[in-house]
Amino acid sequence: MSVRPEPAFEAPWHAQVFALTVAMNEAGHFSWAEWAEIFGATLKEHGLAKELDGGEDYFTAWLAALETMLRGRDLAQSETIEATRDAWEQAYLSTPHGDPVKLLAS
Repeated sequence: MSVRPEPAFEAPWHAQVFALTVAMNEAGHFSWAEWAEIFGATLKEHGLAKELDGGEDYFTAWLAALETMLRGRDLAQSETIEATRDAWEQAYLSTPHGDPVKLLAS
């Protein structure tokens, strides 16, 4: 009997936002030290009201830090970030359970 390893991420979007951050770092958009500083500050901010558990709340903070980095580096405008977030929210709210979430072409 083989033992299946536990998934490294609780949700696909956790892996995706992690991979996107790593790719942006590797492309030279920011150093890992810069990322760690912004992410650490975001974790502290998000963790003031409760203890972060390393799952959904952790990656919500990760995404918020990435959005801060995108804005701070002029890699994306606030309006674009907001519109993309809204489009993803609409997509997952209207996708039947178990189906892949897809953004509609705009």
